[in-house]
Amino acid sequence: DSSFLHFHESDCDIGGSSSCESMLSLNTEKILSQAKLLAEQKRFPFATDNDNTNEELAIAYVLIGNGLYDEAIRHFSTMLQEEPELVSAIYGRGIAYGKKGLHDMKNAELALFELSRVISLEPDHPEVFEQRAEILSPLGRISEALSDLTKAIQLQPSARLYRHRGTLYFISEDYATAHEDFQHSLELNKNQPIAMLYKGLTFFHRGLLKEAIESFKEALKQKADFIDAYKSLGQAYRELGNFDAATESFQKALLLNQNHVQTLQLKGMMLYHHGSLDEALKNFKRCLQLEPYNEVCQYMKGLSHVAMGQFYEGIKAQTKVMLNDPLPGQKASPEYLKVKYLREYSRYLHAHLDTPLTEYNTDIDLPGNFKDHWAKNLPFLIENYEEQPGLQPHIKDVLFQNFESYKPDVQELICVADHLGSMMQYETPGFLPNKRIHRAMGLATLEVMQAVQRTWANSKVRMNGKTRLMQWRDMFDIAVKWRRIADPDQPVLWLDQMPARSLSRGFNNHINLIRGQVINMRYLEYFEKILHFIKDRILVYHGANNPKGLLEVREALEKVHKVEDLLPIMKFNSKTRDGFTVNTKVPSLKDQGKEYDGFTITITGDKVGNILFSVETQTTEERTQLYHAEIDALYKDLTAKGKILILSAELGEVDAVCNLILSLVYYFYNLMPLSRGSSVIAYSVIMGALMASGKEVSGKIPKGKASIKIPKYTSSLVDFEAMTAPGSEAFSKIARSWMNLKSISPSYKSLPSVSETFPTLRTMIEVLNTDSSHCLKKTIVVV
Repeated sequence: DSSFLHFHESDCDIGGSSSCESMLSLNTEKILSQAKLLAEQKRFPFATDNDNTNEELAIAYVLIGNGLYDEAIRHFSTMLQEEPELVSAIYGRGIAYGKKGLHDMKNAELALFELSRVISLEPDHPEVFEQRAEILSPLGRISEALSDLTKAIQLQPSARLYRHRGTLYFISEDYATAHEDFQHSLELNKNQPIAMLYKGLTFFHRGLLKEAIESFKEALKQKADFIDAYKSLGQAYRELGNFDAATESFQKALLLNQNHVQTLQLKGMMLYHHGSLDEALKNFKRCLQLEPYNEVCQYMKGLSHVAMGQFYEGIKAQTKVMLNDPLPGQKASPEYLKVKYLREYSRYLHAHLDTPLTEYNTDIDLPGNFKDHWAKNLPFLIENYEEQPGLQPHIKDVLFQNFESYKPDVQELICVADHLGSMMQYETPGFLPNKRIHRAMGLATLEVMQAVQRTWANSKVRMNGKTRLMQWRDMFDIAVKWRRIADPDQPVLWLDQMPARSLSRGFNNHINLIRGQVINMRYLEYFEKILHFIKDRILVYHGANNPKGLLEVREALEKVHKVEDLLPIMKFNSKTRDGFTVNTKVPSLKDQGKEYDGFTITITGDKVGNILFSVETQTTEERTQLYHAEIDALYKDLTAKGKILILSAELGEVDAVCNLILSLVYYFYNLMPLSRGSSVIAYSVIMGALMASGKEVSGKIPKGKASIKIPKYTSSLVDFEAMTAPGSEAFSKIARSWMNLKSISPSYKSLPSVSETFPTLRTMIEVLNTDSSHCLKKTIVVV
């Protein structure tokens, strides 16, 4: 669907100019007959009233259609020597230069020069503006291309022009404007599967997944074999967290073309993040058979092997990614940036496969600069870095462990862990269920329960090669080790163990809620809550700094219903013209009246209407010490009350212990002390510590507005509940409203010790790899 002539282009230019010349002599008769027909029907741009001239022009246009661009240029040039302002020849020569190839800047400049001459001579022809836009856009001159397409639309709107301009807006990440153009295009011609697909993608990128899905389905109604629509539908369902629907869509795309590399890649990545590593690996291997240099598939193949404990194959695949050095001036791919960290970490894990987990500490062992660069996703440029030793031949890879080979009580332990882990799943858009993470965090919950019970009974624990009483960090470290091994791609590291230089600058945990027009659908439920908080802080600010304008600000705030509407309000104060930040405060339980820094909300905007709406926590040494003191005091109190609880299970004691657990984790969430995974790690500690106190969480984390029974709370993310709650008491109340705590089942006592059953990395990886599908068939004792 081009704005230019529809000829079958030949491959003559592949063989060079000599093959073109021989083809020209062979096809002279054919070219002349095509030209005659073209001239008679005046089926070429800017035809004249002179039949002879038209025949000459038609010959050159047929040469273009046959891929003979140099011959066409010579032909047009001869004509222009006689008639310098022959518009059709100027236009044709411009087209021929463009067709020759824009990789050569000379061709691009000559094509633009010729098309600009045509516009100066004939300014009312939309197709010339469109052709110039087609040259400008691949050169990266998008704003000029958009300007040309706008002019073409003003002259003569068409479905194609709107679609063309919409595509450029889409490339520029202006999804709202792109959506309008695709909509206009579809109004002029509704049967356009490509425009419908792109309309869906404008929804997808703005976090409007349900609308995106509807558009993709509409595109498929128009074109039943539209692979890209099935692939995009699969991706939208994946983002919604609907694994089954996503799998079905990817399968339909592969039924149409089993060699569709992008679908294999996306399906493989979804399977990896669902915890189905074996299946993921099959997709990545197939992808690499078809496209051996596909960096994403190569990286993911290496990662899948390492996650399953197959280090030799994993590191081989990682090394292939490392060999793909970007060309000078070329941006390195995310996989290239990450792969050196993964290889070093893989070597470290392999070396420690059979060392008891109680005898070493990853946070201490890995070099500070390595951890700092890895957590910040920086290029691997670390001074004086000493590589981890290569793989030791005497340490064998992890072998597959059959579920039936475990003793019955260990099978029971695994099934219980799967159930507990599934209780932590966020059922909100953006969170795909991951059965591997479920099992890991279920086992972490049981290990926390057992460790806390031992501590309250005055038993010591063995950590980092030392036997001592368990501290609060040890309790979280149990969950950290399981979360780390479930997905070695993600650096789950304690931020206070980073180099001092990194901490003194402040280590930021950053979440974009809106960036440009891209909405992070995971946090959509919290926009309103944060908006109310910001409004309150703005009133406090103006009350202190601008009391005279307070009434005006208050009236303006009442009309604000969206985050982006806040920016004009802040223009009442010249200091905050382009944006502003608001800080939350976390009240202390230890020192009444004292407050700590919570997280920072930032809103900035530009003239086009793109905004940045983000939250971040800044982990400085001073802030960390304040939170640690708070958590220390709560943990001391929790241990004392836990010891009393073991002796007398009075209801009041259980309640006090429950509140202390939730308060302690409230400060952990607000501190955000880990580079990744803080949320699920903290929730497994909550569940495990509550089980130690004799209480079991039987309620699932609510989905949000649609399913929650308490209309006041529309929570779905525990970390954000803690971060936006006014204090620990409020957080405890919210959490308990859905946890539905009940007395623990006595059968937990008969479960084997998690730390003794899985004492090494090898045994941990084995149990995470094990299939336990028949757990669903037998009744889990605790349910």
